[in-house]
Amino acid sequence: MSAKKTTTKIRISVKSFDHRLLDDAVKKIVMIASDSWAKVVGPIPLPTKIEKITVNRSTFVNKDAREQFEIRRHRRLIDILEPSAKTMELLQDISIPNGVGIEIKA
Repeated sequence: MSAKKTTTKIRISVKSFDHRLLDDAVKKIVMIASDSWAKVVGPIPLPTKIEKITVNRSTFVNKDAREQFEIRRHRRLIDILEPSAKTMELLQDISIPNGVGIEIKA
């Protein structure tokens, strides 16, 4: 029988409407994780979700006059392998810009 090696892993999902803010937040997370000697996999860009909304310009008369708006949701995935207690502590104290959502799963 072979001994099964158990490795701990943290999966971080980062979401934002602005890709520049998202990339800045991802850089901070990767720098903190690599400075604390944890192994970092990623950032992996996930497909951008585009939601398009079409509205009439006029309320009643012109059916042909329409405007389209879109919302783009950008996502990145980061895996941190073999994190230490220091890594977790530094990740909890990180300052992320407004408009960026982070979900951490251990």
